[in-house]
Amino acid sequence: MILTVVVTGLAFSTPRKIAFSRLLTAAPALAAAIWPVLPTVLLGVVCVLIMVALSLVYPDLGTWFTVGAIAAVTVAAAYACRVRIRREQEFVQLRLVADAAQKVLLRPLPRSVGSLELASLYLAAAAQARIGGDFYEAVTTPYGVRLIIGDVRGKGLPAVGSAAAVVNCFREAAYDEPSLEGIVRRLDVSSTRHSCTFPTGDLLEQFTTVVLAEFPDHGSHIKLINCGHPPPLLLRQGELQVLDPTEASPILNLATLIDTPYVTDTIACAPGDQLLFYTDGVIESRDHRGEFFPLQDWMRRQPPTEPGALLDRLHRDLLLHSGGGLDDDIAALAVRLRPPARDHGASGTAPASGA
Repeated sequence: MILTVVVTGLAFSTPRKIAFSRLLTAAPALAAAIWPVLPTVLLGVVCVLIMVALSLVYPDLGTWFTVGAIAAVTVAAAYACRVRIRREQEFVQLRLVADAAQKVLLRPLPRSVGSLELASLYLAAAAQARIGGDFYEAVTTPYGVRLIIGDVRGKGLPAVGSAAAVVNCFREAAYDEPSLEGIVRRLDVSSTRHSCTFPTGDLLEQFTTVVLAEFPDHGSHIKLINCGHPPPLLLRQGELQVLDPTEASPILNLATLIDTPYVTDTIACAPGDQLLFYTDGVIESRDHRGEFFPLQDWMRRQPPTEPGALLDRLHRDLLLHSGGGLDDDIAALAVRLRPPARDHGASGTAPASGA
């Protein structure tokens, strides 16, 4: 519209030999990039009428040549506009499908479960992506709240399929298995079966790292199994503890090959403790100098706060550190322990031990 007005004004106010009027052919072409078909065509008609009016002022301008050019450009612009709108509609449908898939794979977690406060963060590295190979889940079971966070090697749709296989298996096994070792064995079987059914390359390169945690309803400890995943962080009264496993457990898909047992660690905890579970995309985010995000130092500086606020700060600082770009998918779970509702003042600690 601005271009049309400016060119029209120049065409009527400048000498004929300058011929600003020929620039009117650009107006419908630009309109096709953002307008629907009908307004684009109407703008082309307006430009033709402007040329007819201009011919009354400058009879020897060669108006009909420019009119023909405007008509041709308008027809092409209308067709391009129709194609653009059709593709935009298809893209919207794909986004809706991706949103639905995300709600199935990464359904929203409740803000409060039993004696836990929860919050989650997910950022996909792929442009316009909604989901990727990172995943998490938390469920309430007869054995307490159990959660998982993991990372499938690779990106794209194959990684999404592998992540879905693990998450769906966890949702069933977490209710049935009395121990974390039983859950992770079922996860390994499910992940291996999926990789064999939908191979995308060397089976030895199709693996998944996970951390499983169990928070008993009444107790002063949590249980962890770490299968090759970055260790969770525990913040207690300003002191940070890195929850490294006492012994390495095999990552999913490689348990049969490695033939080592799964090891459950028992960690002492108390109301007010904050835990951060995350995937390697967090600690591997680089700045312009190639330096990794200092997650442990960052966590030490965090004041006591609710999990949602903690992850909001993490999201903001990750984007600042990386300059707004991500090289890998990022998932994180923040957990804060609080006294159970029926015994609000109770607290306790138990010595850490490996099981």
